[in-house]
Amino acid sequence: MLVKQISVFVQNEPGRLSFITRLMGENQIDIRSISISDTVDFGILRLIVNDPEKCEQVLKQNGFTVSITNVIAVGIADEPGSLAKVFSLADENGVNIEYVYAFISHTTQDACIIMRVNNGEQAIKIFLENGVKVLSAEEVYHF
Repeated sequence: MLVKQISVFVQNEPGRLSFITRLMGENQIDIRSISISDTVDFGILRLIVNDPEKCEQVLKQNGFTVSITNVIAVGIADEPGSLAKVFSLADENGVNIEYVYAFISHTTQDACIIMRVNNGEQAIKIFLENGVKVLSAEEVYHF
């Protein structure tokens, strides 16, 4: 139930994000979610896409440093308190959330929360035991 996330080292200069997203479009790679954290000189672009292996290949062929990381995706109602429940379960069970980002489903209006945690298998078990919907990669790609 882990989802593959693409992480890309990107120089912090004009046109880099435009170039990357144009590459995705030209190669029929659908970006489901995007996040970037930056410093003065560079950023780490994180992508959830419909075809992670193809995305990795295209980016590497164009000179980017790319890695694939396993993350967890959970589906929650887009309403107050839903995210707090997930974070509280993690906290109560010693699961450290390293980073998080989200998007809204275009079909269900639920929120898809992408999380990198210190112990993915433990987090999945805890979430499932407590009624949190853990999404498969295929569900995320079409959420």
